[in-house]
Amino acid sequence: MSILIDERTRVIIQGFTGDKGTFHGKEMIAYGTNLVGGVTPGKGGKRHLDRPVFNTVKEAVKQAGAEASIIFVPAAFCADSIMEAADAGIRLICAITDGIPAQDMMMVKRYLWRYPKEKRSTLVGPNCAGIISPGKAMLGIMPGHIYQRGTLGLDILKLFEEDPETEAAMMIGEIGGPQEAEAALFAQKNMKKPVIGYVAGLTAPKGRRMGHAGAIIRAFGESAAEKVEIMKEAGLTVVPSPADLGATAAKVLGGLSKRVAVAT
Repeated sequence: MSILIDERTRVIIQGFTGDKGTFHGKEMIAYGTNLVGGVTPGKGGKRHLDRPVFNTVKEAVKQAGAEASIIFVPAAFCADSIMEAADAGIRLICAITDGIPAQDMMMVKRYLWRYPKEKRSTLVGPNCAGIISPGKAMLGIMPGHIYQRGTLGLDILKLFEEDPETEAAMMIGEIGGPQEAEAALFAQKNMKKPVIGYVAGLTAPKGRRMGHAGAIIRAFGESAAEKVEIMKEAGLTVVPSPADLGATAAKVLGGLSKRVAVAT
């Protein structure tokens, strides 16, 4: 099951020759990712990790056929890097960088919406671990050896619903922000495949917030208990602890021969 990347996806690194781009580039290559080069302004024409270095993303697209980009650029310059990738026609952009000013990301979002839907880039991140298609390709900073191929997907519900190899989806959220409630309602209306849900923070004191940007938005349904109830009402299989995720997934997948979604 590969919904965003696979072993054929032609990947570049923005910030290629920096220490983080170099370290994770080596890891990605070792994992089997089709890394076709990278971008570092002013170093175009050189080679790094036995791959070509380009001055711009447009050069990487034209000369190496780049389709996806992972960004290891300092926060002050990351917004420009994302917009450069989108302008060059990169359809999948993964921004690892943390600490990007919220105002910069508002500008990036407005910029991406300039493009028609069929040409608009998909942005994962910023401040994320990346993307992995186990056994095929890794576009991120996660340790690849902890993942294995299977038929259970995480998040990005619409793409998993459309993927013929995905049999169920798993959604992991946390206290704060309305995203999980919105995703649960989406699943209820649009998904035929079963969805397993888990919300971190059931034991957190009232008012406690996580540190991620999406979790600081205050809205109805922001507590773990509220999110769990919304998920249950939407028909999701909700587990109380991450220790139960594996067993619950096995139970749900085991019942798929009858195409019945188990709900609690």
